[in-house]
Amino acid sequence: MSACLQPCSSTPSKVLFGVPQGSVLGPILFLLYTADLLQLVKRHQLIPHAYADDTQINRFYRPADSAVLSEKLSVCVDEVSTWMAANRLRLNHATTEVLWCSSSRQQHQIPADPVRIGNTDVLPVRSVCDLGVYIDADVTMRVHVTTVVQSCFAALRRIRSVRRVLPRH
Repeated sequence: MSACLQPCSSTPSKVLFGVPQGSVLGPILFLLYTADLLQLVKRHQLIPHAYADDTQINRFYRPADSAVLSEKLSVCVDEVSTWMAANRLRLNHATTEVLWCSSSRQQHQIPADPVRIGNTDVLPVRSVCDLGVYIDADVTMRVHVTTVVQSCFAALRRIRSVRRVLPRH
C-alpha cells in the first residue's frame, strides 16, 4: 500500500473548452451551461427535469390530447437538438425513451403510436428507470418491486454460495 505524503499534483494540461473529467467544477458549470435548455423546454409548455447530464421532459394531458402532446414534444425535442448542436452537445437518440402513464383503468387509452424524436420514431415503453427507480405505465411500481426482489434473491444466493467458507463468528 502506498500513500502520497507530499502534496500530490497532476500534470498540467491546457484545456481549450470544457472541464477535465472528474473536476469539482464540472457539474456546476454544466448546469450553468445548460440552463437555457430548461427555459427552451418551458417555452413549449412542457416541464423539464434535469439531473447531471440527463434531461426529462414531462407533461400532464388528457388521453384525447395525446396526438397534440406528441407533436408538441417532437417540435420541442427538435429545438433541443438544434440548441445542443449549437452548444457542442449531442442528443443521444439511442437512450431516448417515451413513457405514457395513466391509471390501470385508462391503460387502453394510452397511445401505442411512436413519437418522432428527430429522425427517429420512438415507440412508447411500459417502464423506465429514473435514478434507480423503475416507473411503469400504470404507476403501480410493480416493475420496481420485482427488480428489487430479484436483486435481493441474487444477493442471498451469492451469500449462500460462500457460507461454508466463512468462519461462524
